[in-house]
Amino acid sequence: MIQNDTFLRALLRQPTPYTPLWIMRQAGRYLPEYNATRARAGSFLDLCKNPDLATEVTLQPLARYPLDAAILFSDILTIPDAMGLGLYFAEGEGPKLERPLRDEWEIRNLSAPDPTQHLRYVLDAVAQIRRALGGSVPLIGFSGSPFTLACYMVEGGGSEDFHHIKGMLYRRPDLLHQILETTTEAVILYLNAQIAAGAQAVMVFDTWGGTLTPAAYQEFSLAYLSRIAADLTRHAEGRRVPSIVFTKGGGLWLETIADAGFDAVGLDWTIDIAQARRRVGDRVALQGNMDPSALFGTPEGIRREVSRVLEGFGPGAGHVFNLGHGISRFTDPENVAIMVEAVHSFSCDSR
Repeated sequence: MIQNDTFLRALLRQPTPYTPLWIMRQAGRYLPEYNATRARAGSFLDLCKNPDLATEVTLQPLARYPLDAAILFSDILTIPDAMGLGLYFAEGEGPKLERPLRDEWEIRNLSAPDPTQHLRYVLDAVAQIRRALGGSVPLIGFSGSPFTLACYMVEGGGSEDFHHIKGMLYRRPDLLHQILETTTEAVILYLNAQIAAGAQAVMVFDTWGGTLTPAAYQEFSLAYLSRIAADLTRHAEGRRVPSIVFTKGGGLWLETIADAGFDAVGLDWTIDIAQARRRVGDRVALQGNMDPSALFGTPEGIRREVSRVLEGFGPGAGHVFNLGHGISRFTDPENVAIMVEAVHSFSCDSR
């Protein structure tokens, strides 16, 4: 029994008394309590791999704000780490992999890890968070998309031009497809294991899909996303487990993303939500899409942006309010409170 299931109902395009919301990266460095826990953990990776601390930071934003969902605190690169590529975090540089995939033999030898063995700490965190939530709000599990994972696995970290993976795409597409086959299998196993451990909705972050050409996006990202959607566990604990896909920069391909088989499509801030709704019709719910930088504005400006997004979506079911990408570490926590209150009150008033 979930006391507040507005988020799940919105993803399934069922009526809700108000527009539910959560925030991408809601447990993060904008919160002083998160920074204190991270310092206690010793490192970001140690924080991710400690189920007690991962539970603690997952719950921190819910203690501050009346959010409508919790999201597992973890990292999208847990899968490459479990594959033996050596995840580490360089101060000021973001995630890195010690052993990026450059040689054909390494790619041919790659295999999908068993999450119940190699990602046990994530599944333990999911189960522990569910117990701690006590049925108050749903818990979201997540993974990176096959292409996004492949970007890090080939580049060895973040990139400005993705020249290693794009070089592989155009020189040896067979090798890239080999990586994507393996990462797709890994993502399916991982998300279904999270659902079995207690996740009540799942999301796939296709962070770098928007860097591709339209043809390459269809072949190297969307085709694999569709396979994930088809193989996800759809029912658990007597109810539907909704799924969300988010391709940053994917607004040009909205119709095909909506046909991929997920229940909801996340929108970044570069697309008008009213236009997006007209384009997808009633095929999927929509999640988004306020510019995270709007939270640097005045209280009046924040409320104005909230109102603009809500009015853009318009009446009817199927909207989960969120930012168009992860919240900035420089955001004032008080401005988040203003946004949350505005979403709930404005959307309730418009019902």
